[in-house]
Amino acid sequence: MKKIYKTPEIKNGIHRRRFIKDTVSIGVAAAVLPIVGSIKANAATPKKGGHLRQALRGGSVSDTLETGASSGDTQPQNVKRQIYNNLTEQLPDGSLGGELAESWEATPDAATWEFKLRKGIEFHNGKSLDAQDVVESIQKHLGEETKSVAKGLVSGVKEVKANGKHSVIFTLESGDADLPFTLTDHNFAIMPAGIKEGVGTGPFVLKKWEPGVSAETERNPNYYKEGLPYFDSVETLSVTDATARQNALRTKTVDVIDDPILNTLDLFAKSGGINIQETPGNKHYTIPMRMNVSPLDNNDIRLALKHSIDREQILKTILNGHGYIGNDHPISRAMRYYADDIPQREYDIDKAKHHLKKSGNSSLDIEIHAADIFPGGVDTAVLFKNHAEKAGINIKITQVSKDGYWSKIWNKVPMCVSYWSGRPTANAMFSLAFSSKSTYNETAWNNERFEKLLVEARAELNDEKRKDMYAEMQRLVNEEGGLIAPVFANFVSATSDSIGMADKQSSNWVLDGCKNTERWWFA
Repeated sequence: MKKIYKTPEIKNGIHRRRFIKDTVSIGVAAAVLPIVGSIKANAATPKKGGHLRQALRGGSVSDTLETGASSGDTQPQNVKRQIYNNLTEQLPDGSLGGELAESWEATPDAATWEFKLRKGIEFHNGKSLDAQDVVESIQKHLGEETKSVAKGLVSGVKEVKANGKHSVIFTLESGDADLPFTLTDHNFAIMPAGIKEGVGTGPFVLKKWEPGVSAETERNPNYYKEGLPYFDSVETLSVTDATARQNALRTKTVDVIDDPILNTLDLFAKSGGINIQETPGNKHYTIPMRMNVSPLDNNDIRLALKHSIDREQILKTILNGHGYIGNDHPISRAMRYYADDIPQREYDIDKAKHHLKKSGNSSLDIEIHAADIFPGGVDTAVLFKNHAEKAGINIKITQVSKDGYWSKIWNKVPMCVSYWSGRPTANAMFSLAFSSKSTYNETAWNNERFEKLLVEARAELNDEKRKDMYAEMQRLVNEEGGLIAPVFANFVSATSDSIGMADKQSSNWVLDGCKNTERWWFA
C-alpha cells in the first residue's frame, strides 16, 4: 500500500498534521475553505470548567441518536458530535485530521484502504475500541437492504473487515480518492459492536436524552484528546423558534444559539453581552422538485420554475446579504471542483413563459410544502409564489409543522423547501444528494451519464480530468436536474461574551462544525 497520511500524537487538544505529496497525487487533500472569523470573539487562553447551555433549532420528537437515521438537523447532530467520534474529522481550516484513526493508507488505485486505529481508547461503557467496533459501525450503512440515509456515500464499498485488533480494511468496487473525507460525515460515527445508539468515545457522556426536547451530557474523564473538552457539562435544548432562542440568549438563560434572525442581526448584536459568529461554507437553501412525478418529470416545467425565482431578492430578503446567489447545483464557490464557467441562471419571466409553452402549457398550478426549517423557510416559498405569478405559474403554499418535517414531508411530497449544510467534497455532496442509490436524493435524480461520471470521478487520479468530470456533473444538474438552489447561506450563530473560541471556525456546519462543545470554553 502507498502511505497517504498520518496523524501524530494529539497534544493539548490540537492536531499537529502534515500532508505529504502522495496525498495530492490521488486528490485526497481538500481545498482550504475561506474562513470569516467571529464579528467578536474571545480567543484568550482556554480554561476548563462550567456548564454550557445551548438552544438550537431542528429538534423533533422523532429524532434518534442512531447513526444513519433520518434525523440530522442541528440539535440532534450537535448532540451526536458530543458523544461520538469518527475515524476522521474535518478540521477548522478545511483539512483532514484523524480521530479514532491515527493513520490511513491506500493502494495506488485508491481501491483498497487501511485505517490503523489508536490504541487505548475507551467507549463510555468502559469497552476498549477495537477493529470490530468499526466494522459493525460501518457495515450498517452497506448493502441494498440497509435503511441508512448515508448508504449513497458508501455505495462503492464492497467490504469492511478487521485486520487484527487495531486495523480495518475497506475494499471498494473502484477507486475512491475521497474516502477518508467521506468518513467524516456524522452518520459514520463509531459505536461499540452490538450497540445501536447513545454510547461513543466522544468528549461527553450522555446522561439524559428527550427527543425534540433536550439532551444532557457530562465531560468524558477518559477522553483521548489531551486537554479536551473544556466544559464540565452541556445542556442542549431544542428550541425551534428563532425569537425564543434570541430571547434566551439575551436574558442569559443560555450561552449559545444557532441561526439568529438575520434581518435584525446588527440590532441583536448591540443588545449587550452578545457575540456573533459568521462563517461562509457550503450551506445552501433548496427547493427540490421530485422528478419522478408529473408535471415535474418534464424538464421544461422544471426550467420554467427555475427561471421564475428571483435569487437576488431571496438573498436580500431572506439572508439579508449573508451569503450569495446559487445556480441550481450543490457545489459551492469554496469547494475544490467548483465550475465557475456555468452561466448564472437569472430571474427571467420571458424564458419561464417560453419553457412553459414548450411543455405544452400556458399556465401551471403547483403546490409547495413549507416550514421554517431554516430561518425564512416559509417566506422563501411566499417570495417564490410572488415571483412566479408573473410567468403564469400559480403556487399553492401548504404550511406544515417543523416537527417531523424531515420524516413526513421532505422526500415525500413533489415540491418543498429544504436546505443542506453541504459536504466537504464534490463526491460526497453528489453521492449523498444525487446518486440514484441514495435515500437522500431529494429530487429523485436518476441520470445514466451522471451515475457513470460519479463512479469514474471517484477513481480518477488525474486532477484535471477529475475537475472536468465534476464540472460536467454540475452542468447536468443545472440544466436537467430538479434542484432549485437560489442561495448559499453563511453559517451564523450567537454566543454570550463569556464564550471563548479559536479565531478560525469550521465551515462544514454551524457552531464550528457542530464541534463547539469540544473546542470552545468559558473565557
